[in-house]
Amino acid sequence: MPADVLRRAVDVTVAAVGLLLLAPVLGGAALAVRATMGPRVLFRQERLGLAGRPFTLLKLRTMKHPEPGREGPEFDADRMTRLGSVLRASSVDELPSLWNLLRGDITLVGPRPLPTHYWPRYRGDEYRRFEVKPGITGLAQVSGRNLVDWPERLALDVRYVEQRSLLGDARILVRTVPTVLSGSGVSNGQVVTMHALPADRPPLD
Repeated sequence: MPADVLRRAVDVTVAAVGLLLLAPVLGGAALAVRATMGPRVLFRQERLGLAGRPFTLLKLRTMKHPEPGREGPEFDADRMTRLGSVLRASSVDELPSLWNLLRGDITLVGPRPLPTHYWPRYRGDEYRRFEVKPGITGLAQVSGRNLVDWPERLALDVRYVEQRSLLGDARILVRTVPTVLSGSGVSNGQVVTMHALPADRPPLD
């Protein structure tokens, strides 16, 4: 499709230019992570992409390694470092994802990629998110990021897939700028990231 060809061309251009221009920022942040949190500067996690195919998402680490039995989101506040909070609020932790963008794992705008173990937790039309590539930003992110609860967040992802257009993508990108600059919505007030998608969700009516 012509629109998808244009999206891919924009993705490659943005990823290549971004990696080049932001290399000093990424390098400095990586050194800071190494100095404050030790080895393994990058956070790697398997996420679900187009058609439900898994890929490895790259980000900068923002938290200390979890202690045994303390891996869940409810322990994120204890693991989060001061540097990590700054990296998350500024979205600098997302910069390694430009490599995923260049590879074609993700696109600029789309539903945020979620962990592979969430696959059986979706219900009904929520699986429509896999009709498109996941994105660095998306409708749910510009609508409140982690302040948006799971039902609304997943519904916004479905709405994006149903109404997807180049003009809509441009509007989301424009709305992303003030969202990132303000650092709003990173914490939902209860945990510093986002509650896990419940495994025991009831069936949709």
